[in-house]
Amino acid sequence: MKMPRLRRLALWGGLAIGTLGAFAATTLVFPNTALAQELNFNLGEGGSMTGSLLRMIALLTILSLAPGILVVVTSFTRIVVVFSLLRSAIGLQQTPPNTVIISLSLFLTAFIMMPTLQQSYEEGIAPLIAEEISEDEAFDRTVGPLRIFMLRQVREDDLAMFLDLSGEGPIAVLEETPLRALVPAFMISELRRAFEIGFLIFIPFLVIDMVVAGILLSMGMMMLPPVMISLPFKLIFFVLVDGWMLLSSSLVESFHQI
Repeated sequence: MKMPRLRRLALWGGLAIGTLGAFAATTLVFPNTALAQELNFNLGEGGSMTGSLLRMIALLTILSLAPGILVVVTSFTRIVVVFSLLRSAIGLQQTPPNTVIISLSLFLTAFIMMPTLQQSYEEGIAPLIAEEISEDEAFDRTVGPLRIFMLRQVREDDLAMFLDLSGEGPIAVLEETPLRALVPAFMISELRRAFEIGFLIFIPFLVIDMVVAGILLSMGMMMLPPVMISLPFKLIFFVLVDGWMLLSSSLVESFHQI
């Protein structure tokens, strides 16, 4: 039985997305093996030129959404939100710039997700390229490690809510959780954890602001903005506690400890 064209497009789009993410990890770990792979696929099955062109346009559209899709199923959301909250807690508006925050978040995400993406590539994409498995099986194998990663991080209440809203009801086998319920539940869980971490980050900087404001008030210097005085103290405090190392290691360990 032939696979419907829409499902075929979704499959190849998902495999291409997995390839983009896994290729970097594979190149770092097994450079010779990764560069030796050759990806060839044919979207057409003897159809008209118009149909083939439309399928190609649809595939390119899916590929253009690949970065966004990778963001929602990885650790990127939690990391970038925490770093953004850190910048707000210190009181800096444009430092570090968004480019630096996003770049650091991407590299930390690659570090955290490398084993998962490597497993997706080896179990799903590589056998499909070698024509050892079917497209349906390749899709399930490729998504499997990502599904397990999200299941380890998602909150049960969030997942139960989306399963109830989708009409699925309780799932007997967690590995069979539908992605349409798992992905939004995972994102909400990541945002919740990011805000929890952000609250803890704000506390010491808030204390510094309160102490500086109290000192200025007691000295009668009410016209001097407390933020201007407290900013250097917050910066040196963050440097002395080695904040970047502490926060980065804590974020990485927050995914590995589950």
